[in-house]
This record gives sequence, C-alpha cells and structure tokens, in this order.
Amino acid sequence: MKIKKQGSLVCVGTGMRMGGQLTPIAQSYIENFDVVVAAIPNIFTRKWLMGVAKEYICLNDYYADMREDGKNRRNTYRRMADTILAEMRSGKRVCAAFYGHPGIFACISHMAIADARAEGYEAHMEPGISALDCLVADLGIDPGTRGMQSMESTQFMIYQRNIDPTSLLILWQPGIAGELALKKLETNEEYLQVLVDKLTRTYPPEHEVYLYEAATDPLEKARIDKLQLKDLPRAFLKQITTLVIPAAQDLQKDQSIIDQLDAITARRQSARGEMAEQA
Repeated sequence: MKIKKQGSLVCVGTGMRMGGQLTPIAQSYIENFDVVVAAIPNIFTRKWLMGVAKEYICLNDYYADMREDGKNRRNTYRRMADTILAEMRSGKRVCAAFYGHPGIFACISHMAIADARAEGYEAHMEPGISALDCLVADLGIDPGTRGMQSMESTQFMIYQRNIDPTSLLILWQPGIAGELALKKLETNEEYLQVLVDKLTRTYPPEHEVYLYEAATDPLEKARIDKLQLKDLPRAFLKQITTLVIPAAQDLQKDQSIIDQLDAITARRQSARGEMAEQA
C-alpha cells in the first residue's frame, strides 16, 4: 500500500486586480493552508496576503537579485520553485500564489507542480483571472469571431511561426523582446525593429495595433494605446505590456469544404425522407 506523503501544494491566482477578481476557492486556500509562498508585484495584494496567511514567504527578492546580479531568469525561476518545494517537503500544506492566472506565463508553478507530483506529493492548480481575460473585456474582443493566435514575442522572433492575418494576434512581453541572454527585463529599439520587420512580412507598416496593460489595482485604468505597427520601436513598453494586432485581412471561404458539407446535409435529408415514406 502506497503511503501518502505529508505535505501538499496548490498554486492559485489572485487575479490581475485582486478586488473582485480573487476566486472564493483561491481565498480559501490562502487563508487555510499552512503557508503562503507568493510572487506578487502589487504591494496592496502582498499586504493583504500577509494579513490573512498563517505564514507568508515572499519570493519578490529573487527578482531583485536577478536585476542586481544579472542572473539568468530560468535559474532564478528554478530557485523560486525550489523554495516552494522545500516548504512542501517539510510536511506543510503550501499555497503558492501568483498574480493573474497561476499557469499563464508562470513557469514557476508548472515547475513546482511537476516536481511535487514526480515525488509523490498531491499538487494541483486553481485557475485565476488572467491578463487575457481582462484584455478580452477591456478591448471588447471576442476570440470566437475571427479566431486568435497567442505567443511570446521573443519566441515569435526566433522561430518560424505561421501567422494568420485573418485572425487576432496577441504577442506577450514585447517589453523584453529579443533578450536572448535571459538576464534583463527590458528590450531596446533595435530589438523591437527586428520584431517589426518580421511582422511586416505579414502586416502593412501602417496597420493599427494596441499596447495593452491590465489594471492591477482598483483605482487604476487599463492602458489601451493605439499606434501604427511601424511606430512600435519608439513606444514605451513595460514587462507587462501586451501587443495586440487585429486582423488585417478578411476571412476567405473554402468553397470545396462548404460544397462537401452541403452534399452531406442533402444526403442525410434525403435518407430521412425515404425513411418517413417507408414508415
């Protein structure tokens, strides 16, 4: 009989703007688990967590160390995941809290859950309201209307990706686009020009795009700045900025598929008619 290990892990999201965006189940874990380990940039959310958690461990100092020492981001994220796992291995019920959704652009949570499960611990994730959820609401976009593609900006730059100009394209983290050394949380005009040059293989330089930043506190408004694609290298970008590129072309019908579907419909209707006559 397999003995269940003491200690467990749940990764939760606090939403982009904690007031009203924290789910009841996430709040329950935060308040009731033995320790909350968190990487939360918003000071008001951090203060709330400190006030309600039985024990609180802040991971933000790792970000500060990375900026000061020029450490590789992947190594920093590994150290953060290891801090979470050390608490779990000590037998505690650990709630790891991240802003937004704990599984979207949050490799720390994925690392920690994978390692915890591999070692035989119970570990799972609870969804949270993400920047994408806020973006859809703030820009009034329905991804189901024209479809949506979504990818990280540097990944788009260095890999061969097929872009569909008839659908919405969302590029995350253009504020660190092209930073291959993974030691800085910023980009520069030359890197961004490379990004624009690749995008203009698909879109006209004058194509209107949006720079979006979700609001992170109750008094803040979302950033929604419209500009032409060619002006992106000179725009002000943060690490949290998202580049939203609306469709540039109309959808084109695939008439051969439409004809095939119509033929199936006609055949099924004919078969039903024959069955009705026989009855």
